[in-house]
Amino acid sequence: MATSTPKRPALAPSEKAILGRVRRWKSAKSFKPADFIDLMSRDAIDQALSRLVAKGLVRRISRGVYDLPRVHPILGPLLSTPGDIRKALAGKGLGLNIQASGAYAANILGLTEQVPTRIVLLTDGPPRKVQVGAQVIELRQTSPRNMKTAGKISGTVIQALRHLGKDHVDEAALATLRTRLADKDKLCLRQDAGFAPAWIAKIMLQLAEG
Repeated sequence: MATSTPKRPALAPSEKAILGRVRRWKSAKSFKPADFIDLMSRDAIDQALSRLVAKGLVRRISRGVYDLPRVHPILGPLLSTPGDIRKALAGKGLGLNIQASGAYAANILGLTEQVPTRIVLLTDGPPRKVQVGAQVIELRQTSPRNMKTAGKISGTVIQALRHLGKDHVDEAALATLRTRLADKDKLCLRQDAGFAPAWIAKIMLQLAEG
């Protein structure tokens, strides 16, 4: 006896509009209600997202942050990467500026291979934590000076070098950084060196001239 194929849940126009936009993005990413504010009212967005979550077509990974469930044939459900969530949290909808810091900044630049279990992002907004599987993403409020370079290569370099410490920035680390820097990045380091501690500013200028 043939078995019937389960029917897909019916979608309202608002749900179709949200899914259509997300699926047109070139790569999987996290998203937030503000990404759809040009399509419908905020109330309609919230209602549509709640229904999509209930239908299993969208996953709520933190308050105000969503993604599309992704399933690996062997590993099973896949989580959004910390970088995806960082981009979502940095969007205009939440009014936050965000800068990677600590071991995470060092990992982004290739100075360490291990992705830290706890990822710290500096922000000028209120502190909060986001749980993503076994990882904790912590938004840590910082001074306006530290946010002058938020979201720029200079900010990531400053935070990565601060994490390594003055006595642990060797030639191998500098060589790694040089391979990551385009000409526009070097210009950025030169322009923003004044926002870094003196010893880091010296390295930034050295990298900019390399």
